[in-house]
Amino acid sequence: MRAHLGLGSSAKARQWRAKSIGFAEGVPVIRRLLLASILAGAASGAAAAEELNLYSSTVVVTGTSEENRLIGLRECVPKMLVRVSGDQRLLHNAAMDAVIEQARSHVSSFRYRDRLEGVPIHDEQGSYARPHDLTCLFDPVHVDDLLAQLGSNPWPLPRPRIAAFVHVARGDDAFVLSSDGPETPYMRESLELAASPLALDVSLPRATARPEIGGELPSPEQLEALREAAAGDVPLAITLRWSDESLGWIANFRMLNEKGVQDWSATGVSFDEAFRVALRGAAQILSGHGAP
Repeated sequence: MRAHLGLGSSAKARQWRAKSIGFAEGVPVIRRLLLASILAGAASGAAAAEELNLYSSTVVVTGTSEENRLIGLRECVPKMLVRVSGDQRLLHNAAMDAVIEQARSHVSSFRYRDRLEGVPIHDEQGSYARPHDLTCLFDPVHVDDLLAQLGSNPWPLPRPRIAAFVHVARGDDAFVLSSDGPETPYMRESLELAASPLALDVSLPRATARPEIGGELPSPEQLEALREAAAGDVPLAITLRWSDESLGWIANFRMLNEKGVQDWSATGVSFDEAFRVALRGAAQILSGHGAP
């Protein structure tokens, strides 16, 4: 197994990016803007935990009209409930439809941020057509009561830090994703984007310290060794294997915590969705709300 793809030439790097992301050339710029938007103003370490408002959520809306605002509020409410609780089952709770319908009454306040701030309006575009971040803020007492009515409960801060160990394979190429290595950066960005809405802190090993893991999920004993190497953080092993037949990545996940080893998987997905499935499952387990 090679530690990384060795993308020495820009042509090969572009080829890997096009294959693994499956988007047009300009999309990585959008991805970076999205990441910057979500993480803007966030500090690191303990300061970030202090500044983090668990009882909030942000969605992207078109313009600031009342009609589009209501659409955004209805997206913010379930997103926030899952963020506060870690409980993915809420999205399938029959009572959630009524909660979403009354979204306006659950939101304490909201604010907008023009995602194209500083960019002049062009062509026929008006302010109504510009993308905005809509951030909704909620009252913790109200939310905790709402969760109780839905049969769930809050998952308070601080939360366990997750150490992700990601093995990626496509054909003959394989690598272990690191925080600072030469492999594709878009997967690192994608992992951060998946963690932020769930208020999770996820780390990757440095290139010089990444473990020798292969395309198979590590055994419980190996997971325990990974936990020790990660200074007690919760180890989450992720294997991604590209499948032409499945038209996407075959993803397998394994996590070790005090309750033992948990496995789950996804097939035929983008790596963005694979990371979302991985971290939603991790939140489900660590919050005490059952298996993914």
